[in-house]
Amino acid sequence: MNVGELEAVARSLVAPGKGILAADESAPTIEKRFKAIDVPSTEENRRAYRDLLFTTPGVSEFISGVILYDETIRQRAADGTPFTKVLERQGIVPGIKVDEGAKALIGFPGEKIAEGLDGLRGRLPEYRTLGARFAKWRAVIDIGAGIPTRYCIQANAHALARYAALCQEAGLVPIVEPEVLMDGNHTIERCEEVTTEVLSLVYAELTAHRVVLEGTLLKPNMVVSGKGCPDQAGASRVAEATVRTLYRVVPPAVSGIVFLSGGQTPRQATEHLSVMNALGKHPWELSFSYGRALQDPVLKAWKGKAANVPAAKEAFFLRSKLNGAARFGRYSTSMEPAA
Repeated sequence: MNVGELEAVARSLVAPGKGILAADESAPTIEKRFKAIDVPSTEENRRAYRDLLFTTPGVSEFISGVILYDETIRQRAADGTPFTKVLERQGIVPGIKVDEGAKALIGFPGEKIAEGLDGLRGRLPEYRTLGARFAKWRAVIDIGAGIPTRYCIQANAHALARYAALCQEAGLVPIVEPEVLMDGNHTIERCEEVTTEVLSLVYAELTAHRVVLEGTLLKPNMVVSGKGCPDQAGASRVAEATVRTLYRVVPPAVSGIVFLSGGQTPRQATEHLSVMNALGKHPWELSFSYGRALQDPVLKAWKGKAANVPAAKEAFFLRSKLNGAARFGRYSTSMEPAA
């Protein structure tokens, strides 16, 4: 493990004005996204869609890295160039999702544990050979009646720390993603309470596993109201609660924070990030690692048709540019295209 190299990669992923595209949807997830636009989820359609994203001209001005799925990291652009090379040539760092999804946590109804640690030590060197320089592991924490339990949080924190240690051993920067889901009717105060507990336990485990924090990134949820909560917190409340939580529990040694969008609309995710950055300078870069919040407008523009590729690329470029502005706290809803 070269600590200097890990830190350099981590810092490059949160370079000023840039963030990460999460294009690591599993086969069932991308099928759901394609179904919404009436496109069959064939391997060629998945490849063509990712090709569209990765070859958007000028997007490297705002996108520092891309998280790939196992299938995608092995695919090639239309001209036969491996996707990892397509990204590298633009100065975009390729990454890889390595967890195998959240499965039911036995004995704890309604709670989940991310699987994929078995054999991970053997898989990571291959991903590095394929071009990956960072990895991602997502744990999901639900809020509901009697949950999350402390055991569920601890089990997921332990798995995240083991994954992170294995990544650093293999020379990959681990993105640590403990997501407190926004499903449910909980208040923003309840989300803050749970997020604080989750991040506290995650950093206790990372420290116990001797993970070098400078060579990591955190991918947390923002502190928001549950989707079903009648009192939906506005952007300033979300920004203040999120930043307050980070200050309480995230060590300043962490190279950067790349928020997930977690079901927020593209506008919400961009506005919330911008308001946080407008609050002033923080110990970490506050950036983004968005999936749906970057891709929803692209999918709607594309609809699986080759003739729509230029419009879809334009939509991706614009969404990336707006999030680039949010990195400096300079985004405004007036920058959005007319409906």
